[in-house]
Amino acid sequence: QVQLVESGGGLVQPGGSLRLSCAASGSRSSISVMNWYRQAPGKERNVIASITDSGYAGYADSVKGRFTISRDNAKNILYLQMNSLKSEDTAVYYCRAIQYENVYWGPGTQVTVSS
Repeated sequence: QVQLVESGGGLVQPGGSLRLSCAASGSRSSISVMNWYRQAPGKERNVIASITDSGYAGYADSVKGRFTISRDNAKNILYLQMNSLKSEDTAVYYCRAIQYENVYWGPGTQVTVSS
């Protein structure tokens, strides 16, 4: 079992920055892929960034060039650096981890971009 807890969300003005963290605890077996998803009110939950255990990263077009995903495998922490935030980035942000055939989700953290 893996437990995930996100942190770092909050209210930020357009153009600002936030860094989200996702701490993984529980099983010490290696976690392969980790992702950040987000879900805006009334919309589906969509993946925005992914990273493998070797550090290969991929991004959705909507965040490419503005967001950076990274992970500290030794500490089992996933990060999302978000720059140049826009109002349309407002959503609940979730981290997801894949360990063998199991998929784990965190409870989410709210990010609100507003002046």
